Amino acid sequence: MVAQSFDQPLLEISVEQLARQMADSPEQLQLIDVRERQEVAIASIEGFEILPLSEFAQWSGEISTRFDPAVETMVMCHHGMRSAQMCQWLISQGFTNVKNVAGGIDAYSIIVDHSIPRY
Repeated sequence: MVAQSFDQPLLEISVEQLARQMADSPEQLQLIDVRERQEVAIASIEGFEILPLSEFAQWSGEISTRFDPAVETMVMCHHGMRSAQMCQWLISQGFTNVKNVAGGIDAYSIIVDHSIPRY
């Protein structure tokens, strides 16, 4: 992903809210994990599509055909920095309902599901 400056405000969702929404209406969510494949091998949450930022060139051209820009889209990484970058990029691509998972999978492991390994 090319470094860019974005001016759009970024919405965040807590890991508790994410867990509730995933339990209540998973079919109404698009879930994207931008961590590297070796990170996902250590810790993951079912339902997230893996789009490593290091593979941006391979998947970026397909983003609007793989995902609906109008559907609520949650983006996660390890702590929330890479996912924030991805959220801003998605907004620049016309996505209208994007949220960064605050604290990433690390917070999810600590607060929601202790069985997910921390790294």
